[in-house]
Amino acid sequence: MPVTHEPARASGPDPAPRRDGASSGRRVGATYRVQVRPGFDLDATAGLAGYLADLGVTHLYSAPLLTATPGSAHGYDVVDHRAVNPELGGEAARRRLVAALRAAGLGLVVDIVPNHAGVARPAANPAWWDVLRRGRDSAYACWFDIDWDRGRLLLPVLADSPDALDDLTLADGELRYHDHRFPIADGTGAGSAREVHDRQHYELVSWRRGDAELTYRRFFAIADLAGLRVEDPAVFAATHAEVLRWVAAGEVDGIRVDHPDGLRDPAGYLARLRAAAPAAWIIVEKILEYGEELPDWPVDGTTGYEALAPVCGLFVDGHAESDFTALDTRLTGTATSWPELIHGTKLAAATRLLAAELSRLAALAPEIDPADARAALAELAANFPVYRGYPPEGARHLAAARAEAGRRRPDLTAALDALTARLRDPDDELGQRFPQLTGAVMAKGVEDTAYYRWSRFVALNEVGGSPAHFGTPPAEFHRFAAARQRRWPTAMTTLSTHDTKRGEDVRARLAVLSELPRRWARQVGRWTTEAPLPDPAFAHLLWQTVVGAWPIERERLHAYVEKAAREAADSTSWTDPDPVFERALHALVDRMYDDPGLHASITAFAAEITGAGWSNALGQKLVQLAMPGVPDVYQGTELWDNSLVDPDNRRPVDFAVRRDLLARLDAGWQPPVDLGGAAKLLVVSRTLRLRRNRPELFGDHRPVRAHGPATAHAVCFDTGGALVVATRLPVTLDRRGGWDDTYVSLPVYTMTELFTGRVYAGGRVPLADLLGTYPVALLAPTGEAL
Repeated sequence: MPVTHEPARASGPDPAPRRDGASSGRRVGATYRVQVRPGFDLDATAGLAGYLADLGVTHLYSAPLLTATPGSAHGYDVVDHRAVNPELGGEAARRRLVAALRAAGLGLVVDIVPNHAGVARPAANPAWWDVLRRGRDSAYACWFDIDWDRGRLLLPVLADSPDALDDLTLADGELRYHDHRFPIADGTGAGSAREVHDRQHYELVSWRRGDAELTYRRFFAIADLAGLRVEDPAVFAATHAEVLRWVAAGEVDGIRVDHPDGLRDPAGYLARLRAAAPAAWIIVEKILEYGEELPDWPVDGTTGYEALAPVCGLFVDGHAESDFTALDTRLTGTATSWPELIHGTKLAAATRLLAAELSRLAALAPEIDPADARAALAELAANFPVYRGYPPEGARHLAAARAEAGRRRPDLTAALDALTARLRDPDDELGQRFPQLTGAVMAKGVEDTAYYRWSRFVALNEVGGSPAHFGTPPAEFHRFAAARQRRWPTAMTTLSTHDTKRGEDVRARLAVLSELPRRWARQVGRWTTEAPLPDPAFAHLLWQTVVGAWPIERERLHAYVEKAAREAADSTSWTDPDPVFERALHALVDRMYDDPGLHASITAFAAEITGAGWSNALGQKLVQLAMPGVPDVYQGTELWDNSLVDPDNRRPVDFAVRRDLLARLDAGWQPPVDLGGAAKLLVVSRTLRLRRNRPELFGDHRPVRAHGPATAHAVCFDTGGALVVATRLPVTLDRRGGWDDTYVSLPVYTMTELFTGRVYAGGRVPLADLLGTYPVALLAPTGEAL
């Protein structure tokens, strides 16, 4: 779910091997993520089984399947945990999907949402409807994290008007507000609609009051997603029974857990889940900050964001950092500090977007002046260095937050000391709830705000990344991958998800700019002068996005810039859109298409970096698929993908084209590296098939040294039997005249390169020969299994 984050640096002693007791059912070797939705239901998904088997994955990895809010395009707003979503085809379609996967030799991994439920349409959620009708007396009152001591349950659904309640009506024994329906408590139905409303267990209020006054925990700042109390064994049982039934029946091999940081007790929850599904492959959508380790939970690892950053960073030239810093300072007129920026955005998230949650926490400390308690808690959250703390590292993170909060607000010393003492106590309710706030503050303040304000080099502004760390040297990547092999060998790896800010191939093309800092500075300088925007920082972000995704349909770019600018919340916002700025923004987008000179200039520059971008895209894809872990391919990304942030990255995928191209490859076609993207499909399919057919070749990670004058441009490693070679910094490589006499030595005498079919024998292989057709190579010991 929407909700940064870089790998741990491998310094000092390696962490101890993982000790979680997790076991596996049907081995999950590689997954393919499908955004199952009403427009692409379970029967349509079942139709992919043969293609996915041919592609080389072992498991389909689906979006949530339980009943969601009618019309939901993503499924994370579950309204009924008892059944498969009828808009996806219901239980019968799920059984057909399982049968189709089994016939193709595939398994199933499902996404589950323990943290929250959809409440946008109360009538669709039986438990929420009953709570609204019966209040504290509802059998489901314990399901939701509601602060009943604050009076009636606030529902922020009304227009921002003092007379909005005048639009209430009574119909069919319900309260109606336009197309919203609400239940009426027994014995309270007489009188006018407003009189009836005033007798209910809930109170309808302006949508603007939600952030400050909401009386139930929600997912981040989304009032339509109410927090669930899965720490209650009865709630866990009721909300997980159906999915666990599938697991027990052998119809599901893996579970992806959405947003565990939102839970009151993630470790306890995961222990209960593991006990209920002891043989399942369980991964968690846990976002790790730079240098942070995953807690020793009984899971197989994360969904892979911490792997995304170093893989992409391999193809970024770290020497360009100062050039991009100088350029951004010149364009924006401000020398922006990343730590200062995120402190401001996180503090704003804590005190504005999440004001209701902050007030609830402050109320748990009545011994402290309310204003001081709110301010001190907000500072602690704004300075908390990771999403949330877990024992034993949580104490260290809390100490760091306390020290920095004290430096910034010495006037709050007494409150900070008193609160910190309580936050250290795991049995204190304040200490249990505070981590739920810090995760939301990090997500809203950094991912959903700062990433749209920090414009230095937006290829790094990614979930799982750390924009302050400019690229990943090969030695650092190898240390990270080797440590991952030892501790979390079955964690997922990914380059694109439904939550990434830009598609993997957009980032790969943007990485080329790091090799052309002066060329980019001249070009973007001309564009910002010729077509200015009132917000220069957002303009720099926009121009980078444009060249990374070009050509892109006009309507897609319009939708992206509006969302991105409102997320940045600088010149416009979701709550208070600025029509003047947004008109200027959309006018600039239109000019990119309608002004012949500007359009030609954009097209020419994009073409200038496209070839090197393709090289980077193939390189990072091969590295991600071959490195330690379970690789995931996000739907459609086996071809070039220029997607931007959701919902753009949930667009329909043309699987017929992909099937046809794969058939041509299997018939012997050797595709060029061109706009069609078949070269990427070649890399994906051959790497996945090798992992599936020869798993014994993928059990290690050892750096392999290239020799010669261009070794800095080669990323080489042994996977435990196969040899991976990828080109990095291709523009600089071309400038120096190519590979010259650079070579790599084969680990065994005879090896077959899987993308070209060429067989290499002997010790040394010149990279000019090995990478003469494609900028990547995958070699395996020659044998019949290939």
